[in-house]
Amino acid sequence: MSNSLFRKKSLEKIHQDAEEGITDGHGGGGLKKVLNVRDLTFMGIAAVVGAGIFSTIGKAAFDGGPGISILFVITAVTCGFSALCYAEFASRIPIAGSAYTYAYVSFGEVVAWIIGWALILEYAIGNIVVAISWSGYFNNLLEGFHIHLPGWLISDPSTAKEAFLDAQKALSAHLPLTGMQQAAVEAWNSAPVIAGAHIFVNLPAFFIVCIIAYVTYIGITESKRTTNIMVMFKIAVILLVIILGFFFVQPGNWSPFLPNKFEGVLKGVSAVFYAYIGFDAISTTAEECNNAQRDLPKGMIYSLVICTILYILVALVLTGMVHYTELNVTDPLAYVFNAVHQKWIGYFISISAVVATTSVLLVFQLGQPRIWMSMSRDGLLPKAFGRIHPKYKTPWFSTIITGLLVAIPTLFMESSLMTELTSIGTLFAFVLVSGGVLLLPRIQSTGTGGFRLPYINGQLIVPVLYLVFLWLFRERVIQVLTHLESAGLQEALFLVYTLLAGVLTVATIVKRYSLIPVLGVLFCAYLLIEIGAKAWIWFFVWMGIGLLIYSMYGYRKSRARVSGGSI
Repeated sequence: MSNSLFRKKSLEKIHQDAEEGITDGHGGGGLKKVLNVRDLTFMGIAAVVGAGIFSTIGKAAFDGGPGISILFVITAVTCGFSALCYAEFASRIPIAGSAYTYAYVSFGEVVAWIIGWALILEYAIGNIVVAISWSGYFNNLLEGFHIHLPGWLISDPSTAKEAFLDAQKALSAHLPLTGMQQAAVEAWNSAPVIAGAHIFVNLPAFFIVCIIAYVTYIGITESKRTTNIMVMFKIAVILLVIILGFFFVQPGNWSPFLPNKFEGVLKGVSAVFYAYIGFDAISTTAEECNNAQRDLPKGMIYSLVICTILYILVALVLTGMVHYTELNVTDPLAYVFNAVHQKWIGYFISISAVVATTSVLLVFQLGQPRIWMSMSRDGLLPKAFGRIHPKYKTPWFSTIITGLLVAIPTLFMESSLMTELTSIGTLFAFVLVSGGVLLLPRIQSTGTGGFRLPYINGQLIVPVLYLVFLWLFRERVIQVLTHLESAGLQEALFLVYTLLAGVLTVATIVKRYSLIPVLGVLFCAYLLIEIGAKAWIWFFVWMGIGLLIYSMYGYRKSRARVSGGSI
């Protein structure tokens, strides 16, 4: 049974099918090849530059001060390791599916299913978070034009109840209500009541997902044009913010550069990493590229470099315009310009925030259906998920299901837990893709051109880095080992990471593994264990549900199992 669980895809068969135009066999023909390097770069920027640069960057700057710009570089390097590994796979495997397909080639079927199931957290569940953020930006924009939607139509039930109870506590303590607390009371009192329950729905979030789902349904060309226009607009606004902002920078605000030392900078890891999520989404469009082996690697790397430069400049502008202690706000870009009495720029920022999150929604709504399409082709999901529309040349059924999966929860779900689950799913994919590159050359070599990951022998560098890690975290290691029985999930994950990192270090010494993928595994895995324990519990529950579905359907219906070998 273990052999059947880890049966792998053949690289030769993948290339043969791609060259012969063989796709899913479910009717409707293949996908339309219209994407070039510029389109892919724009899609990468569209997916990355979103809520991170417009909101989470504020809290990260508050914790780390001006030195937060260093964290953007560190996180970019970490994502860069994964991006290079994605580029290697994208060059060798010119079909849709992203990390799912890459895992199928490297590790086998059950791991591919696990990563495909985890990617739902990045694309579908992640888009719920983005849609909720979009709703907030959109409502703020309407408020600027004196258009007021009813409070019960722009919030989820849990958030609304929590805000109302917070206002009630303030009233009980005879404290004056803030503007937000007053709005929460008014929304609660004006909400419809059915069977004693106050009804709250996030209607703007629902509608934007439906609109985006329609755009992705009618074709990749339309999606490409829409994305390119939105990206050009938001980059123009961000450059405007950077250029105008530098005129108001007070160099004294950059001192001290690390007010809370490096520990303060590291507090922003989750927020900063979330700002980079999405560059990998373009790997799902491999079959819609004019030349996937040449263009996909370039698109991913170019978009990551451009976004990193923009992030660093924005971080320097924010912390230079005002003191870092003022930046613990949800709209830092608008806040700093209001602080220097340039409120007119805030309107452009609000519009750009809406556009930015819309483009993120669009790229992620493109990604999820194409992963399901690949899983359907392999027999792990029903054939309907792989059907291509005869006119629009898109995976129409998967697109509709993705739209429903995202749109309906946006009506009533809160985003906090969803954000951490999205980060886990994404980092999990990064770890497996980086690890897969270590196995890929040992599977087979196709001899084809395209991007190749430069080989740097990690035999000496990795052990040195591991020893540095042990020295820096020696107190935490000793603490975990001496209190092993009472260690919580977070510390248990840290111990597991330390042991597995040691194993990988030894393997690198013995097998002379390439440095870049090894660092990709180690860096991303460390970020994984720093995510909260509650999110990990839900992640394990999610994985358990996924494996149950695989055992009941995917394992029995797999094309590899039916054909009696690899596919």
